[in-house]
Amino acid sequence: MPEIQNAVMLVGDAVLYFVALAALLRARNRIGLGVFFCALGVMHFLETYLASIFYVSLPFGLVASPGSTVLFTGKLMMLLLLYIREDAVVVRQPIYGLLFGNALLFALALVMRHHGLLASTIGGTADFSFLDQMGALMIWGTAVLFFDCIFIILLYEHARRWFGDRLFVRLAVVSAIVMTFDQLAFFAGLRMLTGAGLSTLIGGWVAKMAAVALYSLLATYYLRYYEAIQGRRRTEPRLGDVFQLLTYRERYEDLLKHIGCDALTGALDRGYLESRGRQVVADAVAAGKPVTLILIDIDHFKSFNDRFGHAAGDTALKRIYHEIAEAVRVNDLTFRFGGEEFIVIAEGLCAEEAFMAGDRIRRRIGANVDPLTTRVTASVGVASAPKDGADYDALFAVADRRLYQAKSAGRDCVIDEGSGLAATPVPLVPAG
Repeated sequence: MPEIQNAVMLVGDAVLYFVALAALLRARNRIGLGVFFCALGVMHFLETYLASIFYVSLPFGLVASPGSTVLFTGKLMMLLLLYIREDAVVVRQPIYGLLFGNALLFALALVMRHHGLLASTIGGTADFSFLDQMGALMIWGTAVLFFDCIFIILLYEHARRWFGDRLFVRLAVVSAIVMTFDQLAFFAGLRMLTGAGLSTLIGGWVAKMAAVALYSLLATYYLRYYEAIQGRRRTEPRLGDVFQLLTYRERYEDLLKHIGCDALTGALDRGYLESRGRQVVADAVAAGKPVTLILIDIDHFKSFNDRFGHAAGDTALKRIYHEIAEAVRVNDLTFRFGGEEFIVIAEGLCAEEAFMAGDRIRRRIGANVDPLTTRVTASVGVASAPKDGADYDALFAVADRRLYQAKSAGRDCVIDEGSGLAATPVPLVPAG
């Protein structure tokens, strides 16, 4: 049946699109992001053209356009991947470029129609009405894309609270919400310019939801197996913050300087620990709430630096911070205490939850930080108020003592309150 054949071909189109663009994204450190951006730009005209005039029949009487279903949905997913791997400042570049280019196309078409033309020698004439329609659609589509990107970034960050590390669910849910908004917004412009009917809206939405599921699966596979998520953990942004982040890099960098971020890893620094960290502990104790201090020290890190060099050590520290940040909750505070030591301050954890948090950190570091095929491990000491102390200094002293107990016990383990619970170390992966 042609409907089934069309559905299968749309899946093939989507896989081809994703694999090609993901390969360019993966190679950005070697060939630059310009290649990736140019490929997105080239596809932009085609997707708008197809979305306006080219539709295919699908099972259950649905109709959809490959331009909207495959190319636009794919582009939004690629921009989300770009945000995950880079930042929102980078994402703004192709969006602004597309918006400016489309506006320029529309303006030039208006001017060029006033040229004095020679008689055609190739059997055709320029269709400026077509360019007018396409230019208007592309400007409208890019404006919608701008809000789509802000919306999907906000939802993706907020969804960490809802879905944790379930990456596929996170990608699929936020993409489905944003693509529903996009379908309604783009259809409004399409209907005004081309008179498209409601069957276009309904069929396009169903097809986009199927595309969202496929692209989310492909993106999850890409992030898990081709490019592990790393780097500075982002805090949950507000709408105004995202506008600032997309528009003003200088203000964003200035903000980082003033919130006390460690320059290498992106963790909160020791100065901020001395002010904010102490205050969090004091406020929790005063309110009668439990608060936990987790002290993490990377095992044999000096030997690692001596063996592989400080550049490799810096890379490992960045990955270690990322793994710590992924292991704790959104509202927990992660500080770089100095060298290869990190501190996490977490409110509201019972004794068992505090130990589990420490062990989760230890396991993530041991499982995922291997920049040179040598597994990096960590020893962890955990102390909680009010049982282990009533202020920051008391908690730190207890956590520090337990950290050295963990090292004496063979490293790669966690020691918490008086029960002396210790995690069973994960077997080492042989070097090389």
